[in-house]
Amino acid sequence: MQQMVKTQAKNQEIGSIPAKTASILLPLMLDKSYSYKIPSDIDLKIGDIVEVNLGHKKSVGIVWELEADTKIATDKLKPINSKLEHIPNIGKSTIDFINWVSKYTMSPLGMVLKMSFATMTKAKPSVRKTKNQKILCENIRYKEIELSSEQAEAASKLAEVINVDKYQCCLLDGVTGSGKTEVYFRSIADAIALNNDAQILVLLPEIALVQQFIDRFKERFGTVPAVWHSGITPAKRRNIWKSVAVGKTKLVVGARSALFLPFKNLRLIVVDEEHEKSYKQEEGGAIYNARDMAIARANIEDAPIILASATPALESIVNAKSGKYKHIILKGRYGEAKMPKILAIDMRNNPPPERQSFLSVPVREKLKENIKLGEQSLLFLNRRGYAPLTLCRNCGYRLECPACSAWLVKHKKYDQLQCHHCGYGMKLPDKCPECEAEDSLAFCGPGVERIEEEVKNFLPEAKTLILSSDITNSEKKLKEALDKITTQEIDVIIGTQLVAKGHHFPKLTFVAVVDADLGLEGGDLRVAETTYQIIQQVAGRAGREKELGEVYLQSYMPDTPVMKSIVNSNRDEFLKIEIAARKATGMPPFGRLASLIISSKNEVLLDDFCQYLVSVAPRYEKTAILGPAIAPIAIIRNNHRRRFLIKATKDVNIQKLISAWLGLAKKPSQIKLKIDIDPYSFF
Repeated sequence: MQQMVKTQAKNQEIGSIPAKTASILLPLMLDKSYSYKIPSDIDLKIGDIVEVNLGHKKSVGIVWELEADTKIATDKLKPINSKLEHIPNIGKSTIDFINWVSKYTMSPLGMVLKMSFATMTKAKPSVRKTKNQKILCENIRYKEIELSSEQAEAASKLAEVINVDKYQCCLLDGVTGSGKTEVYFRSIADAIALNNDAQILVLLPEIALVQQFIDRFKERFGTVPAVWHSGITPAKRRNIWKSVAVGKTKLVVGARSALFLPFKNLRLIVVDEEHEKSYKQEEGGAIYNARDMAIARANIEDAPIILASATPALESIVNAKSGKYKHIILKGRYGEAKMPKILAIDMRNNPPPERQSFLSVPVREKLKENIKLGEQSLLFLNRRGYAPLTLCRNCGYRLECPACSAWLVKHKKYDQLQCHHCGYGMKLPDKCPECEAEDSLAFCGPGVERIEEEVKNFLPEAKTLILSSDITNSEKKLKEALDKITTQEIDVIIGTQLVAKGHHFPKLTFVAVVDADLGLEGGDLRVAETTYQIIQQVAGRAGREKELGEVYLQSYMPDTPVMKSIVNSNRDEFLKIEIAARKATGMPPFGRLASLIISSKNEVLLDDFCQYLVSVAPRYEKTAILGPAIAPIAIIRNNHRRRFLIKATKDVNIQKLISAWLGLAKKPSQIKLKIDIDPYSFF
């Protein structure tokens, strides 16, 4: 990440001359603010919320700057309509953060503001109390519990950082089941004890994790924190936003968007499961990695930040090894639990016993044994639906999305074919759309629904449950599913990556990864790292209580370095190989990457524009501009897609380079261009 530059907001008055105009930033697709005249009866500060006229419409914006002089005559400027007294000032640190995110991600300033402020743009003055206002008064009473000696040592090291009360990034690196949450709970209590007005933010990668976390939090702190994510009601969002802005809400737990709340006194940030790819915002007005932006916000606030994970991102490991981050390690599981035994099942020697089946005999036998013992099992396959491909046995036609270059996925539960990129759905046809042969459509490959069907065929007495985002697609459904598992109403869980994230199932002792090679497909920079992380996280669900857990990895490539490292529990060897490979090729974290994703419904216009970009591309030392290449998913929602990849050394200001390059080309309105600094996906 480039060196942090903190913006300095101007004072309300320029010397002794009162401000006459205000620069107002609006939460729109704009990269600049607009000047308005300040009426004599309005007293403004930077960060105040005002109503102005933009064109013929009224808009709500933020006072971004105050000016004593302007090149535009004040009598030609529109006046500010009013100051919205019922909405709190957003504060200087939030303004600095919005500025920083906009510059780093090369996103329009107004769109970054929108992430912080959109929930308040339609806010009306509150005339009566609502049930949501209970979050304004938090009675925090931390309940001490006995930590293991290793946990206590980790908590003590973090306490040293908390007590200094300055920016410091700490990597809390502990194996699955080591009790990292209890360690950083102690840090939260320490931060509150140090400063009773302190505000704390805990980021979680998925809404799916929220309810279990809230239950633990309430037990430890005697109160429910404010919960912030896309699923809460607009009224509750406005209430939380205002309460955070005035400093009354002290504890916030949320998804990545919680990072943009207007904290008044943010004194600690925790990023749980910091390695998770879901922290990367791929769509919307700004493309950003919430973990990296959290580090930036902590720096701006001059507050400590804790990154917690059992499988930290390679970037975080390198920063810890270099001393940039304080590295705190938990090597063992909490209490009597032991790390699970991991075994690779070579599918070349252990093929599934029947045609169109996907579970090996060793996996089947272990499932049967676990049911007899009254213990639970988990089958992991990171593929939703029933089958990823439907084709005609007669002519070979493959059913494809009409709007995307992607196969339609069969979902048996809904008796439908679906596109996982644009959401298109259709009923399964009675005959082939190409050759019109009847009863000729075949389903190729497994999804979680197909694995459940297989389990029911050879183990009919098993009580099964699918944990997948398209089935447990609401907080209520997910809670019901998790409760069934916890109360042992379920024998076999079949899940996607939803099951890999922080869940604790006491009676789960066996995990099988159905296709351990799946993540190794494709040429993604982080493919080995991601595969290692997700398998380790899934394996970590097994044996978290007294019973020893076992993990089987079904693989046709059991001799790859990734598989060997997992089976031998040798993370250091895997990291050594991966770090050396990245360093040799100048890839992150030893170099910098940025992507341009260019799309249009007009393919000819798109390719002409891309070729023009090539013709004006700058030639810089230490930098390579690669492309344009047809994106791996060439069409999404009828938009043809091309990609450029900019590769540079660490010392290159890649944002400045891209800005200068794109400044040479006028983009036609029919073309969309997205900039992804530090890309994680390359689809």
